[in-house]
Amino acid sequence: MHEVFDAVADGFELTGVVAMVVGFLVSFALAGRRLWRGQDGSFALLRTTMGGAILLGLEILVAADLVRTITSEPSLENVGVLAIIVVLRTVLSMSISIEIEGTLPWRRALTQSGGAVLAQAVANERANGED
Repeated sequence: MHEVFDAVADGFELTGVVAMVVGFLVSFALAGRRLWRGQDGSFALLRTTMGGAILLGLEILVAADLVRTITSEPSLENVGVLAIIVVLRTVLSMSISIEIEGTLPWRRALTQSGGAVLAQAVANERANGED
């Protein structure tokens, strides 16, 4: 049973990395498309979508760490390591979120995940491309 949960955690980790890589590619494609059209805001779009991809990947990686810790030998050391990892990733996610949106996360009316930020940027670019 332990091998199954290790495989699940590895799958989450792979998914997190793939989400970041695909997000980076989408970010560069969207920014390049905007730059090619001669529209303003290519750098801002790149920064926003890349930040969203990182946020999405971090959220998935935290899930992988949770699965790995819960299914491992219960010990105070494992819980401590998980706590440190979650705190570091949370601080990193918050700082990226503040950088993207320019405001503290708890001051926003609606909370958006990294995937929502990336999806919104893609939707905006599709709408701009149809003009």
